[in-house]
Amino acid sequence: MSTATKYRLYSFDDFCRMIPEGQKADLIDGVIYMASPDNIDHYRLNKWLFWLADSYLDAVNLGGELFGYRIAFRLDDGSGPEPDLAYVCKRRLHLVRRGFIDGAPDWALEIISPDSVDRDYYKKLKQFEQARVREYWIVDPLEEKMTCFVLTSKGKLKKVPIKQDRAESKVITGFWVRPSWLWQSPLPNKQKTLAEILADA
Repeated sequence: MSTATKYRLYSFDDFCRMIPEGQKADLIDGVIYMASPDNIDHYRLNKWLFWLADSYLDAVNLGGELFGYRIAFRLDDGSGPEPDLAYVCKRRLHLVRRGFIDGAPDWALEIISPDSVDRDYYKKLKQFEQARVREYWIVDPLEEKMTCFVLTSKGKLKKVPIKQDRAESKVITGFWVRPSWLWQSPLPNKQKTLAEILADA
């Protein structure tokens, strides 16, 4: 189970000082949530998605940088989430610091685990909306569903439908995935999957 600190609120500097390197955690409204160790399926899916998105970015030379989990994004003094995957576009790479990113990602993805349901569906959605994250994907292996949100012109993260088993990014131009890929065991061949995405990008 994840553990939320109690009795006091923490700053982003506190968060960086207290959380050891390699420990996944989130700072949400001054509260630190320590993540449980990954289960093997979560780890494999995270690794597969990172490879797929990162290889796509290289193949199309889109620029920017993809970050894996355990990289904190400083949204304000009391907020520092560590998304499972996050993309920062080329024009915002000046926000990258040695130990954290000093701002919000352009695109974020979370993989639901039993202890993160409320945090990922509600707390982080609110947090990302306030920080004007342009796109937020939630991958839920527990329910075998994927939910995608896009920031509207009014600053609200709005759920967008996934049509014909295809989730298309509005931020990472041309990148898309089939949610059905994510529930397969074993996961689809990475090279063949990337080739399918690129063929239609």
